[in-house]
Amino acid sequence: MAEDPYKVLGVPRDATPDAIKQAYRKLARQHHPDLNPGKPMAEARFKEASAAHDLLSDPEQRARFDRGEIDAAGQEQRPPSSYRRHAEAAQGARYGDAAHEDTFEDLFAEIFAARRAAEAAPRRGDDATYKLAVPFLSAVQGATERLTLPDGRVLDLKIPPGVVSGSVLRLRGKGEPGRNGGPDGDALIELEVGTHPELRREGMDLHKDLSVSLRDAVLGGAVLVSTPSGTVRVTLPPHTDTGHLIRLRGKGVAAHAGNPAGDLILSIRVVIGPPDAALEAFLRDWRPAPVEKPENAPEPGAKAAP
Repeated sequence: MAEDPYKVLGVPRDATPDAIKQAYRKLARQHHPDLNPGKPMAEARFKEASAAHDLLSDPEQRARFDRGEIDAAGQEQRPPSSYRRHAEAAQGARYGDAAHEDTFEDLFAEIFAARRAAEAAPRRGDDATYKLAVPFLSAVQGATERLTLPDGRVLDLKIPPGVVSGSVLRLRGKGEPGRNGGPDGDALIELEVGTHPELRREGMDLHKDLSVSLRDAVLGGAVLVSTPSGTVRVTLPPHTDTGHLIRLRGKGVAAHAGNPAGDLILSIRVVIGPPDAALEAFLRDWRPAPVEKPENAPEPGAKAAP
Protein backbone atom coordinates (compact mmCIF):
# COMPACT_ATOMS: atom_id res chain seq x y z
CA MET A 1 0.00 0.00 0.00
CA ALA A 2 1.35 3.43 -0.97
CA GLU A 3 2.31 5.68 1.91
CA ASP A 4 0.46 8.92 2.64
CA PRO A 5 1.88 11.45 0.10
CA TYR A 6 1.98 14.20 2.73
CA LYS A 7 4.22 11.98 4.92
CA VAL A 8 6.38 11.04 1.94
CA LEU A 9 7.09 14.70 1.16
CA GLY A 10 7.19 15.72 4.82
CA VAL A 11 4.59 18.50 4.49
CA PRO A 12 1.40 19.22 6.47
CA ARG A 13 -1.99 18.57 4.90
CA ASP A 14 -2.59 22.30 4.44
CA ALA A 15 0.72 22.86 2.64
CA THR A 16 0.69 25.34 -0.24
CA PRO A 17 1.53 24.20 -3.79
CA ASP A 18 4.86 26.00 -3.52
CA ALA A 19 5.70 24.18 -0.29
CA ILE A 20 4.84 20.84 -1.92
CA LYS A 21 7.01 21.70 -4.91
CA GLN A 22 9.97 22.73 -2.76
CA ALA A 23 9.70 19.58 -0.59
CA TYR A 24 9.67 17.41 -3.70
CA ARG A 25 12.64 19.20 -5.27
CA LYS A 26 14.65 18.68 -2.07
CA LEU A 27 13.92 14.94 -1.96
CA ALA A 28 14.51 14.55 -5.70
CA ARG A 29 17.93 16.18 -5.48
CA GLN A 30 18.81 13.93 -2.53
CA HIS A 31 17.63 10.61 -3.98
CA HIS A 32 17.81 11.00 -7.78
CA PRO A 33 19.15 7.73 -9.28
CA ASP A 34 21.65 9.56 -11.47
CA LEU A 35 23.34 10.88 -8.32
CA ASN A 36 23.05 7.56 -6.47
CA PRO A 37 24.15 4.87 -8.93
CA GLY A 38 23.84 1.35 -7.64
CA LYS A 39 21.64 2.37 -4.70
CA PRO A 40 18.18 0.80 -5.11
CA MET A 41 16.89 2.32 -1.87
CA ALA A 42 17.60 5.83 -3.17
CA GLU A 43 15.77 5.05 -6.42
CA ALA A 44 12.80 3.69 -4.45
CA ARG A 45 12.65 6.87 -2.35
CA PHE A 46 12.81 8.98 -5.50
CA LYS A 47 9.89 7.06 -7.03
CA GLU A 48 7.84 7.50 -3.85
CA ALA A 49 8.50 11.23 -3.81
CA SER A 50 7.63 11.52 -7.52
CA ALA A 51 4.37 9.63 -7.03
CA ALA A 52 3.45 11.78 -4.03
CA HIS A 53 4.24 14.94 -5.99
CA ASP A 54 2.13 13.72 -8.94
CA LEU A 55 -0.90 13.36 -6.70
CA LEU A 56 -0.58 16.49 -4.56
CA SER A 57 0.45 18.86 -7.38
CA ASP A 58 -2.79 18.06 -9.23
CA PRO A 59 -5.53 20.13 -7.50
CA GLU A 60 -8.32 17.76 -8.47
CA GLN A 61 -6.41 14.64 -7.43
CA ARG A 62 -5.38 16.25 -4.17
CA ALA A 63 -8.96 17.26 -3.40
CA ARG A 64 -10.23 13.74 -4.11
CA PHE A 65 -7.52 12.27 -1.91
CA ASP A 66 -8.33 14.71 0.89
CA ARG A 67 -12.02 13.72 0.60
CA GLY A 68 -11.11 10.05 0.75
CA GLU A 69 -12.35 9.29 -2.78
CA ILE A 70 -9.01 7.82 -3.88
CA ASP A 71 -6.10 6.25 -1.99
CA ALA A 72 -2.51 7.41 -1.85
CA ALA A 73 -1.72 5.63 -5.12
CA GLY A 74 -4.74 7.14 -6.92
CA GLN A 75 -6.05 3.66 -7.66
CA GLU A 76 -9.70 4.69 -8.23
CA GLN A 77 -8.81 7.70 -10.41
CA ARG A 78 -6.46 6.15 -12.97
CA PRO A 79 -4.10 3.19 -13.31
CA PRO A 80 -1.46 3.10 -10.58
CA SER A 81 1.14 4.44 -12.89
CA SER A 82 3.11 6.62 -10.54
CA TYR A 83 5.92 4.16 -9.95
CA ARG A 84 5.61 2.26 -13.24
CA ARG A 85 5.53 5.44 -15.33
CA HIS A 86 8.73 6.78 -13.79
CA ALA A 87 10.51 3.43 -14.07
CA GLU A 88 9.49 2.52 -17.64
CA ALA A 89 9.49 5.87 -19.46
CA ALA A 90 11.98 6.45 -22.28
CA GLN A 91 15.56 7.42 -21.41
CA GLY A 92 15.74 11.13 -20.63
CA ALA A 93 12.06 11.30 -19.72
CA ARG A 94 12.13 8.38 -17.31
CA TYR A 95 11.44 10.52 -14.29
CA GLY A 96 9.63 13.34 -16.04
CA ASP A 97 5.96 14.35 -16.28
CA ALA A 98 4.55 16.58 -19.02
CA ALA A 99 2.13 18.17 -16.59
CA HIS A 100 5.01 19.48 -14.51
CA GLU A 101 7.68 20.21 -17.13
CA ASP A 102 8.84 23.39 -15.47
CA THR A 103 9.48 21.60 -12.17
CA PHE A 104 11.45 18.77 -13.77
CA GLU A 105 13.42 20.97 -16.13
CA ASP A 106 14.57 23.11 -13.23
CA LEU A 107 15.27 20.00 -11.16
CA PHE A 108 17.33 18.30 -13.86
CA ALA A 109 19.27 21.48 -14.49
CA GLU A 110 20.17 21.62 -10.81
CA ILE A 111 21.08 17.91 -10.73
CA PHE A 112 23.31 18.11 -13.78
CA ALA A 113 24.97 21.26 -12.48
CA ALA A 114 25.61 19.53 -9.16
CA ARG A 115 27.04 16.50 -10.96
CA ARG A 116 29.37 18.62 -13.07
CA ALA A 117 30.54 20.49 -9.97
CA ALA A 118 31.15 17.19 -8.16
CA GLU A 119 33.12 15.79 -11.09
CA ALA A 120 35.28 18.91 -11.30
CA ALA A 121 35.93 19.13 -7.56
CA PRO A 122 39.20 17.78 -6.11
CA ARG A 123 38.73 14.17 -5.07
CA ARG A 124 40.86 12.02 -2.80
CA GLY A 125 42.26 8.84 -4.34
CA ASP A 126 41.04 5.46 -3.18
CA ASP A 127 42.94 3.49 -0.57
CA ALA A 128 44.85 0.44 -1.85
CA THR A 129 45.08 -2.76 0.22
CA TYR A 130 48.03 -5.14 0.16
CA LYS A 131 49.29 -8.11 2.20
CA LEU A 132 52.82 -8.67 3.46
CA ALA A 133 54.35 -11.81 4.98
CA VAL A 134 56.53 -10.86 7.97
CA PRO A 135 59.17 -13.22 9.44
CA PHE A 136 58.61 -14.20 13.08
CA LEU A 137 61.74 -12.48 14.39
CA SER A 138 60.93 -9.26 12.48
CA ALA A 139 57.60 -9.14 14.28
CA VAL A 140 59.31 -9.80 17.64
CA GLN A 141 62.20 -7.36 17.34
CA GLY A 142 60.98 -4.91 14.69
CA ALA A 143 62.61 -4.59 11.28
CA THR A 144 62.35 -3.04 7.83
CA GLU A 145 60.67 -5.21 5.21
CA ARG A 146 60.30 -4.53 1.48
CA LEU A 147 57.00 -4.77 -0.42
CA THR A 148 56.88 -4.71 -4.22
CA LEU A 149 53.55 -3.41 -5.55
CA PRO A 150 51.83 -4.77 -8.68
CA ASP A 151 52.84 -1.63 -10.62
CA GLY A 152 56.52 -2.20 -9.80
CA ARG A 153 56.81 0.39 -7.06
CA VAL A 154 58.84 -0.67 -4.03
CA LEU A 155 57.89 0.29 -0.47
CA ASP A 156 60.24 -0.11 2.50
CA LEU A 157 58.06 -0.72 5.54
CA LYS A 158 59.19 -0.18 9.11
CA ILE A 159 57.70 -3.07 11.07
CA PRO A 160 57.28 -2.09 14.73
CA PRO A 161 58.05 -4.77 17.33
CA GLY A 162 55.11 -6.68 18.74
CA VAL A 163 52.90 -6.82 15.62
CA VAL A 164 50.65 -9.83 15.15
CA SER A 165 48.88 -11.34 12.16
CA GLY A 166 46.06 -9.05 11.06
CA SER A 167 47.84 -5.84 12.07
CA VAL A 168 47.46 -3.12 9.42
CA LEU A 169 50.05 -0.47 8.59
CA ARG A 170 48.85 2.73 6.86
CA LEU A 171 51.19 4.55 4.46
CA ARG A 172 49.87 8.03 3.78
CA GLY A 173 49.67 9.01 0.12
CA LYS A 174 50.81 5.63 -1.23
CA GLY A 175 47.41 4.54 -2.55
CA GLU A 176 45.52 5.42 -5.74
CA PRO A 177 46.15 8.90 -7.24
CA GLY A 178 43.71 11.70 -6.48
CA ARG A 179 41.59 13.48 -9.11
CA ASN A 180 41.53 17.13 -10.05
CA GLY A 181 44.32 17.96 -7.65
CA GLY A 182 42.92 15.91 -4.77
CA PRO A 183 45.28 14.06 -2.40
CA ASP A 184 46.39 10.50 -3.13
CA GLY A 185 44.83 7.69 -1.14
CA ASP A 186 46.66 5.58 1.42
CA ALA A 187 48.20 2.12 1.19
CA LEU A 188 46.87 -0.29 3.82
CA ILE A 189 49.29 -3.14 4.47
CA GLU A 190 47.87 -6.19 6.28
CA LEU A 191 50.58 -8.23 7.99
CA GLU A 192 50.79 -12.01 8.19
CA VAL A 193 53.38 -13.12 10.77
CA GLY A 194 55.17 -16.39 10.08
CA THR A 195 56.10 -19.13 12.54
CA HIS A 196 59.50 -20.08 14.00
CA PRO A 197 60.98 -23.58 14.30
CA GLU A 198 62.09 -23.09 17.93
CA LEU A 199 60.12 -20.16 19.39
CA ARG A 200 56.47 -19.65 20.13
CA ARG A 201 54.85 -16.47 21.39
CA GLU A 202 52.39 -15.89 24.24
CA GLY A 203 51.68 -12.21 24.66
CA MET A 204 54.98 -10.43 25.25
CA ASP A 205 56.80 -13.63 26.29
CA LEU A 206 58.54 -16.20 24.11
CA HIS A 207 58.81 -19.91 24.90
CA LYS A 208 61.55 -22.30 23.81
CA ASP A 209 62.37 -25.95 24.49
CA LEU A 210 66.04 -26.29 25.49
CA SER A 211 67.66 -29.72 25.03
CA VAL A 212 70.51 -30.47 27.47
CA SER A 213 72.75 -33.50 27.88
CA LEU A 214 72.37 -35.94 30.72
CA ARG A 215 75.77 -34.84 32.09
CA ASP A 216 74.78 -31.16 32.15
CA ALA A 217 71.42 -32.03 33.70
CA VAL A 218 73.02 -34.05 36.51
CA LEU A 219 76.16 -32.03 37.20
CA GLY A 220 74.97 -28.59 36.12
CA GLY A 221 77.01 -26.29 33.96
CA ALA A 222 76.94 -23.53 31.41
CA VAL A 223 75.11 -23.92 28.10
CA LEU A 224 74.78 -21.50 25.19
CA VAL A 225 71.26 -20.39 24.24
CA SER A 226 70.29 -18.46 21.11
CA THR A 227 67.75 -15.67 21.69
CA PRO A 228 66.17 -13.13 19.30
CA SER A 229 68.72 -10.55 20.46
CA GLY A 230 71.79 -12.84 20.36
CA THR A 231 73.43 -15.79 22.07
CA VAL A 232 73.63 -15.87 25.88
CA ARG A 233 75.29 -18.22 28.39
CA VAL A 234 72.90 -19.90 30.82
CA THR A 235 74.07 -21.78 33.93
CA LEU A 236 72.09 -24.92 34.75
CA PRO A 237 71.84 -25.87 38.42
CA PRO A 238 72.81 -29.47 39.28
CA HIS A 239 70.04 -32.06 39.05
CA THR A 240 68.01 -30.07 36.51
CA ASP A 241 65.13 -32.27 35.37
CA THR A 242 62.96 -32.26 32.26
CA GLY A 243 60.22 -29.64 32.58
CA HIS A 244 62.31 -27.27 34.68
CA LEU A 245 61.72 -23.65 33.59
CA ILE A 246 64.33 -20.92 33.31
CA ARG A 247 63.23 -17.32 32.69
CA LEU A 248 65.53 -14.94 30.80
CA ARG A 249 64.36 -11.42 31.62
CA GLY A 250 63.93 -9.01 28.71
CA LYS A 251 64.77 -11.59 26.03
CA GLY A 252 61.22 -11.87 24.67
CA VAL A 253 59.26 -9.44 22.47
CA ALA A 254 61.07 -6.10 22.28
CA ALA A 255 59.68 -3.14 24.21
CA HIS A 256 57.16 -1.03 22.27
CA ALA A 257 54.30 1.43 22.75
CA GLY A 258 55.06 1.80 26.45
CA ASN A 259 55.17 -1.96 27.05
CA PRO A 260 58.35 -3.34 28.65
CA ALA A 261 60.21 -6.12 26.88
CA GLY A 262 58.91 -9.62 27.46
CA ASP A 263 60.85 -12.64 28.73
CA LEU A 264 62.20 -15.78 27.10
CA ILE A 265 61.10 -18.86 29.04
CA LEU A 266 63.21 -22.00 28.55
CA SER A 267 61.67 -25.42 29.15
CA ILE A 268 64.39 -28.02 29.86
CA ARG A 269 64.38 -31.31 27.96
CA VAL A 270 67.00 -33.83 29.09
CA VAL A 271 68.40 -35.76 26.11
CA ILE A 272 70.30 -39.04 26.70
CA GLY A 273 72.16 -38.73 23.44
CA PRO A 274 73.75 -41.43 21.22
CA PRO A 275 74.60 -44.92 22.57
CA ASP A 276 77.40 -44.79 25.16
CA ALA A 277 78.92 -48.13 26.29
CA ALA A 278 80.50 -46.61 29.41
CA LEU A 279 77.21 -45.08 30.52
CA GLU A 280 75.39 -48.35 29.94
CA ALA A 281 78.01 -50.30 31.95
CA PHE A 282 77.79 -47.83 34.80
CA LEU A 283 73.99 -48.01 34.94
CA ARG A 284 74.05 -51.85 35.04
CA ASP A 285 75.97 -51.76 38.32
CA TRP A 286 74.53 -48.54 39.72
CA ARG A 287 71.86 -48.64 42.37
CA PRO A 288 70.25 -45.39 43.47
CA ALA A 289 70.77 -44.55 47.13
CA PRO A 290 67.64 -45.22 49.16
CA VAL A 291 65.64 -42.16 49.96
CA GLU A 292 65.54 -41.73 53.72
CA LYS A 293 62.07 -41.38 55.17
CA PRO A 294 61.68 -38.37 57.46
CA GLU A 295 61.31 -39.29 61.10
CA ASN A 296 57.70 -39.85 62.21
CA ALA A 297 56.48 -39.86 58.59
CA PRO A 298 53.39 -42.10 58.17
CA GLU A 299 53.66 -45.37 56.28
CA PRO A 300 52.31 -45.32 52.74
CA GLY A 301 48.55 -45.72 52.83
CA ALA A 302 48.34 -45.01 56.55
CA LYS A 303 45.72 -42.54 57.75
CA ALA A 304 46.82 -39.52 59.70
CA ALA A 305 45.75 -39.36 63.32
CA PRO A 306 42.78 -37.05 63.97
